[in-house]
Formats: sequence, C-alpha cells, structure tokens
Amino acid sequence: MAERSTAAVDVADNSGETSLTAQADQSTADGVAKNRERDTDSDEVQESTRTDGAGTTSPPELHSGHKLARRYRLEECVTRLDGFSSWRAVDEKLRRAVGVHILPADHSRARSVLAAARSSALLGDPRFVQVLDAVEENDVVYVVHEWLPDATELTTLLASGPLEPYDAYQMVSQVSSAMAAAHREGLAHLRLNPNAVLRASTGQWRIRGLAVNAALRGVASDTPQRTDTEAIGALLYAALTQRWPYESDAYGLSGLPKDIGLIAPDQVRAGVHRGLSELSMRALANDGATASRHESPCTTPEELVKAIGEMPRIRPPEPAFTAPPEYQRTTYQQGTYGRQSPRPGATQPVPSPPPPLQSRTGKALKWAVSALLIAALGLGSWQLADALMDQGGKNEDPGQTQTNDGNDKSPKKPAGGKPIAISGARDFDPLGDQSEKPSDIGKVYDNSTATYWQTDFYLSADFGRLKSGVGIILDLGKTQQVGKVTVTFVGDTSVELRSASPDAGSEPTSLDAYSKVAQGSGTTVQLKPDKSLKSRYLLVWLTKLPIQADDGKWRGRVADIKVTS
Repeated sequence: MAERSTAAVDVADNSGETSLTAQADQSTADGVAKNRERDTDSDEVQESTRTDGAGTTSPPELHSGHKLARRYRLEECVTRLDGFSSWRAVDEKLRRAVGVHILPADHSRARSVLAAARSSALLGDPRFVQVLDAVEENDVVYVVHEWLPDATELTTLLASGPLEPYDAYQMVSQVSSAMAAAHREGLAHLRLNPNAVLRASTGQWRIRGLAVNAALRGVASDTPQRTDTEAIGALLYAALTQRWPYESDAYGLSGLPKDIGLIAPDQVRAGVHRGLSELSMRALANDGATASRHESPCTTPEELVKAIGEMPRIRPPEPAFTAPPEYQRTTYQQGTYGRQSPRPGATQPVPSPPPPLQSRTGKALKWAVSALLIAALGLGSWQLADALMDQGGKNEDPGQTQTNDGNDKSPKKPAGGKPIAISGARDFDPLGDQSEKPSDIGKVYDNSTATYWQTDFYLSADFGRLKSGVGIILDLGKTQQVGKVTVTFVGDTSVELRSASPDAGSEPTSLDAYSKVAQGSGTTVQLKPDKSLKSRYLLVWLTKLPIQADDGKWRGRVADIKVTS
C-alpha cells in the first residue's frame, strides 16, 4: 500500500554544526523546513554505536534548478551537513516529487552510502520509504528516494500530545514487524527516531532512511538488533508519555528528570495503557537488564513482535456518531409553494372539502359502482359454496378413505443442514498490523449481500508479497457439528476454511492454531470439510485477492457468510 511520494530524511546532527540552509532545520513530512528540531541522540541512546570521522571533502556546489542525469531537477535544499546535502527534487520523467541525497564521489562514506542504498532498494518492503535509484556519476554519488507529502512525522504528531493507546499500539506493532523483516535480510536502521517514523493519510506507518541514514552519518553498531529494538522502545515511550526516555531533551520532547533513572511510562503520566508501558520498558532494557517489573527484556525486533502478539489486542475506539439535524419541511412540501405569505395576525380560511357527486352523471356513476360490488359479492359467495360442497363429497367417498398400516412409509424430506447462528466475528491479521477494517466485521453475517467487509488494499493479488493472507474468525457460541460454510465475495477470491480444535477453551490468536479443512475460489464458495468437523471457532482465510473495478485496487470483500450443520 505504498503511496508513491516521499518525505525528507532526518540526517541532521547536533554536534554543533549548523546547516547552511535554514540553520539545519529539520524537514517536516510535507518537505518544508518549518521547526528547528535538534537531533539530540544522547550518549545513553548511542552508547552502543560509534561514528567515524566526517569526510574532509566539501559538498558539491549545487543549486536549485540543477539537474542530475538530465532527469532529477533539484528544488529545495533540506540539509547541507557533514559533506553531503539532501534535496527535495522533481523527477521530470515520471512527473513526481522525490528526495535526493548527494555527496562527492571521493567522500569517505560514498561507497558505504551506495552499498546501503542498493541493499535497501532490494528489500522492496512498502513499510519503508523506498530507494528509487543509487548512482555514481560525474564525481558525485546520489541516492533518490520516495517523497511523502501526505505523511506526518511522529515528531509532529507528538507536538500536540501523546498518542491514543490504539494509535501507539499500531505504531509499535507496524514498526517492529517492519524492522524484524529488515533484520532478517541483514539490514539495520541505527537512526530510528521520531523524525524517521511517518504516518500516512491511510493510517499506515512508514519508516524512512533504512540503512542509508546511518551510512550518511557513518554510524555503526556491534549490536544492530539491540540498537534498533531499544530505539523502538524509545519511540513507544515517547508516544505514551510525550517525554523522551533519557535525561536530555530531543525531537521537541522534554527528557526525564535528572537523577531518577528510567521509570515506567505509567509512572510518568496517568492513564497510560499498562501493557504498552510494560512493552516499552522491555524494549528499553540495557545490557540484558530490564527496568520492567515482571517480564524479561526484548533484545531483537523479532522478540518484540512476539511480545506484541502475546498482548491482549487493543481495539480501535468506537466511532462517534452525531445526531442528524432535525428534518425541515420545505415550503413546497407544506403546500404553500407559489402562494403569497399570510399577513401576520390574519386568520386563514380553512379550505372546505369538495362537494360530493350531486350531478346526474355522478349519481349514475354511484349506482354503477354499487351494482358491480353486489355482483362481485354474489359470484364470490357462489364459488365458495360450490368449493365447500365438493370438499364434503370427497371426504364422504369411501373409496378415498386412507388407512395406515405398519408397512406404510410416508416419503421423508431430504436431509439438509440446519443453519448455525454466528454469535460473533472479528478480523484476523496475524502476519501484518493485527487489524483489517474491524468496524465493518458485522456485515459478514447480517444476512445481506448488499453490505460487505473489506480488507486493506494491496499492490497485488498476493497481498503485495507482505503476507500469505488475512481472514475472519467466526465464533459459533459453542462447539458444534459443521457441515458447510458458504461465503459470498465481491470478486473472484481464493479462500481456505480453517478450524480450531474442538477442545479450544478460548479463541486462538495464532494462525498455526487453525487447521485447513477445505478450500475453494469464486464469488460464491461452498467450503465442505472432507471429514466430520466439530469446532466452535472457524477461520475464513483469504489467500488471493481480486482487483475491484470501482477503485482499481487489490482488496478482498466478503458480503455474506452462512454456516450449516
């Protein structure tokens, strides 16, 4: 679900150097430098990292309007620091905004920046701001990346207050799963901070500067997974408290009071979600010792993803509905259209009803109608009496008397499954951000195919290669015999029916707890298990999405689900 645009990268330092443009103002998500944000990574945050010496080469002398590869036109310098510069530019070939990092080819970090950019581009994960090009040309090295004008930095979001529990949960869940995927490919961020995390207008969280930001600044770490995990913990801490979890102020956030050490978020601010507070402390563990009160520390993004999966799921807040305005009748509906308004205080005459039909024609019409009514009543009475007499004759006919003996077997109705009521349902996205349009889930069993629940949109039928599927968990209220599940889709969709163990005492929350019992594809799919099936919890698991004609995006839509015994 990647929107093709980008935001500027957080590459400014606070070592005392100032930007040559706007005093090294940090850029906002729309690419315009507004607030002077100091990237004050304290010694506590960076104690596991090391920074090599700055390159001695001066940054290339570039200006607005300069073109790279006769394609990328530089528009605005966002950062000029430490031998490199970052720009907002325009890709004239594809007519879109992009971001560009530029440094001399003989810069001490030029090779590592190129290698980091190319590795990041190969990952191709839409949860990261994508690297579009990495080139060495005419004695300069430049990296082109997406620009996200509709995204908002976490720094900006926190300026107005801490995040709601659901938003904080979504942020840490999506960022952790994205970083876990990056580390599985051998990539680390090492500069993960509130300026590097963005929320798109769709609600998806994006990470910018994977590997590239650290390469531009010469940052390395002997424990990259530990460094990124602690950074995620700091992000969650800031999202819950609007405070930076170290003594130094950073990213527009106040640090913790001196000499009290690291305290849990729910001790800093009232009303903080207890589970999220514990999670942030587990991620902020230093040297294997955790400040959390009960749980063991998380030292890798993968462990953090597992810890999030073990938490009770945080539901989104209920949407607030405002009462519709009182219905106002128009003057046309009130029957005064085209009439003059009455004078104040004047008594309006009440219109008298039209007189009855008193003319000769009217009297004739009344007599004709009366005659027709009398004739209809007479005919109906005669037919009713005739039918009753025929019925009586049949009952008295001895030849029609029916006798029942032991050998008489009346035909039986063909055995058919009885409908099973669905007592509840919820969306199921264990391989993603844990949420797929939960507010519409009731539409899958409302006995109407005019409404539907739909997934988020993806870049291809196979969920953009991000996951193997998403689904809906059905709760039948108790363990029952299941004969068939009929699913009606909008668009040709591939689906599997999975079931939990009949002995499951509560709803399983992992995909492995559901066994596949049937599969199919189409717009109306009947899923019949090959063997006798008893279960309380069923999983309708979508494995391939159709492209929807109304918006041209790959998404699944479930209009109705029926379960029979």
